Amino acid sequence: MEEELKCPVCGSLFKDPILLPCSHNVCLACARNITVQTPDGETPVQNRASGSSDYDYLDMDKMSLYSETDSGYGSYTPCQLKSPNGVRVFPPANPHRHCSLTCPLCHRSVSLDERGLRGFPRNRLLEAIVARYQQNRAASSSSSSTAVKCQLCDRNPVDAAVMCEQCDVFYCNACQQRCHPSRGPLAKHRLVPPRTQATGGGAASGGGSGGQQPPATARKPATCVDHEAENFNMYCYSCKTPVCMKCLEEGKHAKHDIKPLAVMWKQHKCQISQALNGVSDKAKDAKEFLVQLKNMLQQIQENGVEFEACLVAQCDSLIEALTRQKAKLLTKVTKEKEYKLKVVRDQITHCTMKLRQTTGMMEYCLEVLKENDPSGFLQISDALIKRVTSSQDQWVKGALEPKVGPEFDLTLNTDSLLQTILQLDFCQGKVESGPQVPAAPLLQLEKCCTRNNSATLAWRVAAPPSNPIEGYILELDDGNGGQYREVYVGKETVCTVDGLHFNSSYNARVKAYNTIGVGPYSKTVVLKTSDEYSAREILQRVKSVPTNPGLPFTGMQREVAWFTFDPSTAHRDIVLSNENQTVSCNSYDDRVVLGTAAFSKGTHYWEVRIDRYDNHPDPAFGVARINTMKDMMLGKDDKAWAMYVDNNRSWFMHNNSHTNRAEGGITKGATVGILLDLTKHTLTFFINKEQHGPTAFESLDGVFVPAVSLNRNVQVTLLTGLEVPKNIKQ
Repeated sequence: MEEELKCPVCGSLFKDPILLPCSHNVCLACARNITVQTPDGETPVQNRASGSSDYDYLDMDKMSLYSETDSGYGSYTPCQLKSPNGVRVFPPANPHRHCSLTCPLCHRSVSLDERGLRGFPRNRLLEAIVARYQQNRAASSSSSSTAVKCQLCDRNPVDAAVMCEQCDVFYCNACQQRCHPSRGPLAKHRLVPPRTQATGGGAASGGGSGGQQPPATARKPATCVDHEAENFNMYCYSCKTPVCMKCLEEGKHAKHDIKPLAVMWKQHKCQISQALNGVSDKAKDAKEFLVQLKNMLQQIQENGVEFEACLVAQCDSLIEALTRQKAKLLTKVTKEKEYKLKVVRDQITHCTMKLRQTTGMMEYCLEVLKENDPSGFLQISDALIKRVTSSQDQWVKGALEPKVGPEFDLTLNTDSLLQTILQLDFCQGKVESGPQVPAAPLLQLEKCCTRNNSATLAWRVAAPPSNPIEGYILELDDGNGGQYREVYVGKETVCTVDGLHFNSSYNARVKAYNTIGVGPYSKTVVLKTSDEYSAREILQRVKSVPTNPGLPFTGMQREVAWFTFDPSTAHRDIVLSNENQTVSCNSYDDRVVLGTAAFSKGTHYWEVRIDRYDNHPDPAFGVARINTMKDMMLGKDDKAWAMYVDNNRSWFMHNNSHTNRAEGGITKGATVGILLDLTKHTLTFFINKEQHGPTAFESLDGVFVPAVSLNRNVQVTLLTGLEVPKNIKQ
């Protein structure tokens, strides 16, 4: 209860508490410190019906709305004077100015009349409770107590000499001089004699059953603020305040609902008692809930240790199985290596022997040719010719080729196993005996198709398992034969994937999962996205190419894209027309609309023509992720890169960071160009065919969608399929 009896400004027990109109209390001396002065005849800015996020008197320190910095944000310096309890305070009121007071709890402000703080009623009930609490605490401490020790002494603490009510710390004289000097920010802290600690019988409370209660101090009946000689005897239900008979005679509450004070006293006491019963039940439930949570801490600790041990055992089992399989594979590699070595060694031995024989025969034939005896030569020449010819025939084609190669004709495919390991995760729910994981889904090829850089896939499960399927996982590779990645997880059996590369082939597969686990993959289907051209663009390019019979048509030699605004992803305030090429807005706030194409590689350039420009708004143009925020200016979040521009200047913006302020703006009829170069990973902007500012953004990577944000003062038209400008600054 002690916290209820402390002033929110000074942090001490209430002294001469006054009751504010918001029903909160504050010490009379503290009320003088938080009084705010306003010039004569000026209405205080604090008079509000409800609280705000900070003290209302901060509204007087108006900050600069705009500055010459890129971001355009200003700053302010709040008052630095604070009370010992952390509440800002102001100098004493000037009698020539009006004054107002702000409640430090709810921040509601009220103006003071000519009576000043005397116009607020004294909270005699709270004052009596504080006095009774102090009496009970003193009586309990004096019955059985020991001296309080200093809390800051390093060794052998001595008896405390003072206690700081704000810090709630006991100090001896030496520690108080060293750690809590009575100067500087601690000068206003209140140092009081230390309370003794009870050694038996228990601490005192507001009213316990044990021990004799101190005698209650008789209090005079409360008197009216306006008529100090009159006691309260009636209650104005309209004003929610007690009144005296003279207040009624003067007509201040003529048409108000007036009731007897005793009747309303009993009625409100009954209401508080009933409300306390409800709060008591909730407090009882909260205590039981706390006990449950504390028990749960121990259970979580025990279950966590057990689960970690099981997980380590399972992973160790997998590692052991992988180690055994590694040993088997190494044995196969060793056998293959030994076989190749044996074959090569045998071939070396055989070839060496034949070469030795051939060399010896050649040396013998050379010696025979040196002889000059014709008859002797002719006796052996026929046999020698046959022998040489036969030796030559031994070196047929293939005899001088190795029987085995140095490469090992063994390939270890770990992609599926690696994919399975990467997908190793916990299943929700306990695994029961009997039910199985879902079977491999069947891709419905007749429903699978591609359109531009989007792909749609459909599938079904032939034999539903005993446990219902909780969802499906669709995976695509990166279009270059790389690893698969998840692109969809959910319960639907049809999925459209946007933002793929143009003119690329993708492998797609799908699998199902339930509470038991994840089933096998379906068969892989190959999807081919279209080129970055459409029939409409081809017609436009054919019409735009000059007729010259001597030159071939080269309008399609560079890849460009034609697209429109996407109504399916646009904000509901966006209005599209002209076959979704012209966009406007119904709101005064900025709204975002995206394009129908998504780019991840190549160089792309498009323009936006300003059809209408009223009241100098600042539309934004650029690129974004598909999930960027649609209800704010483009570039406010971290999923958009944009340039916002008015009639005089512009800024680049990403993640609400404003950079590179540039002079020059837009008017009706102007064009804003956007160059997205994903080869260099840069984004550049143009106004009326001229580059505007330096390269806006660099190191762009991923999938980007053209985007625009505007309000009802702007209307623009999208122009696509354009050539890249030549005047690009490096």
